[in-house]
Amino acid sequence: MAKAVQKIKLSPSRDIRLNKLVLSQKNVRRIKAGISIEDLAEDIAHRGKLLQSLYVLPILDADGQETGMFEVPAGGRRYRALELLVKQKRLAKTAPVPCIVGDMGTEISAEEDSLAENVHRVALHPLDQFRAFQTLREQGRSEEDIAAIFFVSVNVVKQRLRLAAVSPKLLNVYAEDGMSLEQLMAFSVTGDHARQEQVWETVNKSGYDEPYQIRRVLTESTVKASDKRVRFVGLAAYEAAGGNVLHDLFEEDGGGWLQDVALLERLVAEKLCTDAEAIAAEGWKWIEVAASFPYGHDHGLHRLKGVPADLTVEEQESLDALQAEYDALQAKFEAADELPDDVDVRFGEFEEALAVFESRPNIFKPAEISRAGVFVSIDSEGRLSIDRGYVRPEDEAPAADFDIERGTDASSTEGQETGASATRTAISVAGISTEAEEDDEDPARPLPDRLIIELTAHRTLALRDALAENPAIAFQAVLHNFVLTAFYRLASSGSCLEIGLRTPTFPAQSPGLRESVSAKAVEVRHEGWKARLPKCESDLWDALTALDGSAQASLFAHCASFAVNAVYEPANRYNQGRVSANGVRTRLDQANVLARAAGLDMVQAGWRPTVDNYLGRVTKPRILEAVREAKGESSAQLIHHLKKADMAKEAERLLDGSGWLPEPLRLADSSPSSAEPEGEAGPLPEFLAGEEDPENGSDEHPQQLDAAE
Repeated sequence: MAKAVQKIKLSPSRDIRLNKLVLSQKNVRRIKAGISIEDLAEDIAHRGKLLQSLYVLPILDADGQETGMFEVPAGGRRYRALELLVKQKRLAKTAPVPCIVGDMGTEISAEEDSLAENVHRVALHPLDQFRAFQTLREQGRSEEDIAAIFFVSVNVVKQRLRLAAVSPKLLNVYAEDGMSLEQLMAFSVTGDHARQEQVWETVNKSGYDEPYQIRRVLTESTVKASDKRVRFVGLAAYEAAGGNVLHDLFEEDGGGWLQDVALLERLVAEKLCTDAEAIAAEGWKWIEVAASFPYGHDHGLHRLKGVPADLTVEEQESLDALQAEYDALQAKFEAADELPDDVDVRFGEFEEALAVFESRPNIFKPAEISRAGVFVSIDSEGRLSIDRGYVRPEDEAPAADFDIERGTDASSTEGQETGASATRTAISVAGISTEAEEDDEDPARPLPDRLIIELTAHRTLALRDALAENPAIAFQAVLHNFVLTAFYRLASSGSCLEIGLRTPTFPAQSPGLRESVSAKAVEVRHEGWKARLPKCESDLWDALTALDGSAQASLFAHCASFAVNAVYEPANRYNQGRVSANGVRTRLDQANVLARAAGLDMVQAGWRPTVDNYLGRVTKPRILEAVREAKGESSAQLIHHLKKADMAKEAERLLDGSGWLPEPLRLADSSPSSAEPEGEAGPLPEFLAGEEDPENGSDEHPQQLDAAE
């Protein structure tokens, strides 16, 4: 006969007056940190009820008889919230409280009941919370109402609602633990369900599924709100034109991402062209318009010197007042270790105001304006950049009237008709490399041609700067080139020093080349020499004669440096086209000799390996090799297991400050046949060193020839 199943008898439930309840010492929850009694009290007041009864046990006297009082071993937070409402006089002391009354005779202790209540409690799945918030929103509750009811910020509510709005397909993947909450948060950056699902399929298969990688893919065809083009036209103007902005509620997004890039570029072009039309009224012959111009865009042109516009009486008075206040404030806090915040802000305002006066446009002669042009672009801060006074070779005045700035006297063009002809170019933005990622498992695969071109462009610019700082080496390099031309008919075609001052351009440039340390140093040096030379070409010979040997040598080195070409250039296997493989190799070999002689150090020149300029564009074995060379095998092992994107980021951190350089940027060892003599180059020739003894000059020539060879 089957044994009957014993029926379970549940503890009874009844209402007990609050003043008959006391908090039990058998409650296992002792840590009160992070427990908000006030929020629960407000929620009880809002609902007018307890959503969960208290669990109580009768208190017995010494004889084992019930006293009419009850202790609360489970539900202590609810009990304290009720006590707080009584203290606030919002609840009566005798208010009935729903309670489940336990049996004192059971073998199960009050501590076990208290522990079971907390251990067996299952927290709400985050997705259920997201959907519940969404349901309340659909029921008519505002985001502010939901935030007030559940004691969270409005931003938290917005975040939960944004997560609930992610593609249902991805929400199901998350519910089944197929993706992390951080990954789901990354997908919320866009509301396009189809795009979300497409990206998930891609990253899930490729393994590049880190949250930052998901965000990058979802925003790869957008423009950051911090981009200079956006600051130029204004985010409000973009949105007013119908542009959509993506916002990430879970990360600092700097204002979001602009989705309609074509609209942004159109707005930029329209605003630039509007500004250009106003400038055209000044009478310039041509105006070139672009969001940004590449380094060397003004090569082959020469710039006219203008005179700063005179200040009006009001402007001069304003400038004097600003300068006086600035000087007084500076004197007052000159000895202070730290400036007060308001004073620091005021100094910033002074600097901005004074900069406006200092950057006022130059005034040019009408005859100069009629043959010169202007570059109109956007600077790095998103402000309009106007670069006036450039003359193209075909627009030069007659040679008899040239001066060192290649300007003209007013008399040379007197009677010419002044007119404005603005040639507007399409806005162009430097492209980002779209080369396919290399095979991670092929360490022997050579570096991409474009990457080598970009790296050697950096090296060429740095080598120009280094050469200009070494007059003796610059002279020796030019002399070496002349000797090659005079005595070795075919040798000069492969030289890295393109004498004739033909400044070679860079077929590929990595971002930031124009702002590099080398580029700025070259520009500062050039402007310094320009200010020292006479305006009229007829005065140039006497001016150069007046310079001492050191100054002549420095000017010679500066001019020679512009001819340096150490850029790698790919050549096909049949040596067809502009340059042969042997010619490129010869050029780079000679560039190495020149770099060693000039003491070129790309680390001091400001180059360091980053994800953008190297680590993110080579194979994993090359990344590990770089870390191993710079930091040792132990550091390489630390990142060996990472995916390529994470490995590149970690490698950038590890290599920071290490001085490591990729092979195209290293100072290569010279072969015995091409090695330079140890130490500095020989003394300068007589006409550069300022020596007046012809015998000394004759003795020095053979030394220079030997060093060059």
